[in-house]
Amino acid sequence: MDWRYFATFRFQPPLLTTANQDITLWESFRKGDKEAFAALFREHYEILFRFGSKFTADTELLEDCIQELFIELWQAKSRAPVLSVKAYLLKSLKYKLLKTFKQKGKTVPLVDNGDVAFEWSHETLLILQQENAEKKQKVLDALGRLSNRQKEIIYLKYYQNLSYEEVSEIMNINYQVARNLLYQAIKSLKNMLAMLILLFF
Repeated sequence: MDWRYFATFRFQPPLLTTANQDITLWESFRKGDKEAFAALFREHYEILFRFGSKFTADTELLEDCIQELFIELWQAKSRAPVLSVKAYLLKSLKYKLLKTFKQKGKTVPLVDNGDVAFEWSHETLLILQQENAEKKQKVLDALGRLSNRQKEIIYLKYYQNLSYEEVSEIMNINYQVARNLLYQAIKSLKNMLAMLILLFF
């Protein structure tokens, strides 16, 4: 399989599958079903691209990593069963990006505490689309002051609607740490929003 294979279905609309349908597709893919594999790619490409864009602004590198990830999945001799296809692919892309940064001699986007840099943008704030620009900016400013791990867990839990188990897998932390991290992130976000409101009003 080469790059040209993806060109045949990359820009087709996703199937909007459920988690259970994803597992069914994954099981078919494990048996060598090329159509199921294509469906998984279509369904998760945009999700993977948006997640990857939080770690790098290099869209060409990101697109290459996503395609290489799927090629490696197809070529793998052992295709293990997974509990969550979405979590598995997001985690795999995250580590593939970090590995690619090192291989290409690029600076790995780490901060002082060892967290991977995680960036928010206006496009991320889809739930605030009915709010005015000033309110959006205040939320974005508050999110920007969170730690990278706090930003990542809020994104995964609320923007990707993942379970704590899925978040734990992607972030390589246990269930209770994930719950505590999200609690602290929300608490910090509320405190910073309250502070911003006091400063501007």
